[in-house]
Amino acid sequence: MTKDVKKILAKNIKKLRRQKGITQEDLSFELELDGSYIGKIENAKINITIDKIIKIADYFKVDVYKLFQ
Repeated sequence: MTKDVKKILAKNIKKLRRQKGITQEDLSFELELDGSYIGKIENAKINITIDKIIKIADYFKVDVYKLFQ
């Protein structure tokens, strides 16, 4: 179950990033995160904090729950 949630989150962040036309590195820079962090999120390899999820949702101007649909 947890793995499925991480995969959904990963897929949605990747989709939003690509729609915006930016790289993982660009997004990491914009969010002031380590350069490889977005890649780890998009590959469901990391447990992300709610604070970072909120930060990502705010950046893409979407409600947090949309990242999990």
